[in-house]
Amino acid sequence: MAIIPVPQLKDNFAYLVVNDAAKQCGVVDCAEADKVLAAIKREGLTPVALLSTHWHPDHVGGNLDLVKAVPDIKVFGARAEDGRIPALTDPLDDGDTVRFGGLEARVLGIPAHTNGHVAYYFAALKSVFSGDTLFIAGCGRVFEGKADTMLASLRKLAALPAETMVYCGHEYTVRNLEFALTLEPNNLDLKAKHDWAVKARAASQWTIPSTIGDEKRFNPFLRVDSPELRATLKRKDPSLADDPVAIFARTRELKDNF
Repeated sequence: MAIIPVPQLKDNFAYLVVNDAAKQCGVVDCAEADKVLAAIKREGLTPVALLSTHWHPDHVGGNLDLVKAVPDIKVFGARAEDGRIPALTDPLDDGDTVRFGGLEARVLGIPAHTNGHVAYYFAALKSVFSGDTLFIAGCGRVFEGKADTMLASLRKLAALPAETMVYCGHEYTVRNLEFALTLEPNNLDLKAKHDWAVKARAASQWTIPSTIGDEKRFNPFLRVDSPELRATLKRKDPSLADDPVAIFARTRELKDNF
């Protein structure tokens, strides 16, 4: 079994989730079908499933072209996206199971970036595809939900086993870490991750995947209980309420304007 990133657009990722024995794969978040199909051909695979995390065009813009090239492919996506997943054949709800090519994923409803955003957790692969909800050292903008909804979604992901590898939708890592350092400048794990990520990108290497355990050590959106982060926010806004949702909301607001 393998996971193969396929760069898309400017800084997006699609992923091939591969059962080596069957030479079949699922595709997570297809923005550009030609690049995905080229990767599938290069690896000698048969695509049998397309898994969409949410409806935004930079994640599903290639769905129709992929289905045109592979007419019998199953297209999975959230029912709660209200028909906005192109070519959807198999609507999903939180807690459902997706099976294809000898692989199995649990569907995690993680709304807020969009109302129907889902993640796909492959226990056997110790991997989760988090779309635009959880990034390395960051989280997605709260477009269709509220701060409490996003915080609950992030906590659902954070509850996965620490060794779970995080495959997110964008290469935003260095910028996210730069922001995180403004809130926790004394976090040694954060400093080390930043230094590593800068070197990786300078060498044209991707920063994916991270792990859930690592994210808890340096991702500010999973660290709303951090004393240093809270103290930094209190200095910026002494009137800030001392509760997790308020801390998260203020952190997200600062990131939006970073």
